[in-house]
Amino acid sequence: MTKINKIVQKDPNNTYLTSKGLLESKTELEFLKTEKRQDIAQRIQQAREYGDLTENSEYDQAMEDQSMVENRIAELESILKKVKVIEAPHESEFVIIGSTVKIEMDNEVDEFTIVGRVEADPSKKKISNESPLGMALLGAKKGEVVEVATPIVRYKCKVLELR
Repeated sequence: MTKINKIVQKDPNNTYLTSKGLLESKTELEFLKTEKRQDIAQRIQQAREYGDLTENSEYDQAMEDQSMVENRIAELESILKKVKVIEAPHESEFVIIGSTVKIEMDNEVDEFTIVGRVEADPSKKKISNESPLGMALLGAKKGEVVEVATPIVRYKCKVLELR
């Protein structure tokens, strides 16, 4: 399990995405580069027409929005340059990125999908392979008990099912 964890978690040259995450990232990038950039350019032009830019809140807001969009574009381009697509697991006997895992901890059952950090969304039960729980689960087999170490607490959970 340690060998799997080191390979999957610690490689800064890779950004892990599922096929769906890759498609979503490409779609967002295209939207930002075309429609959103154009919209902001029009807002900047319109705000300039109001005259004095020193006290022009519309201009300031449009420039701030442009900065945020350009930063997001740069971030997405960086992600897509070093993306490693994780295909849906094919009946793997151990937990890998892309696996959906049913676990028991503290007498409660929960289910998570292990994804790369870019796609992680705990509210949708998608946890990062770099999170303490994600790291602990990688390489685990059905029935195995793993120990999760966080900066504050240590706890154990049992892998009930994986797909």
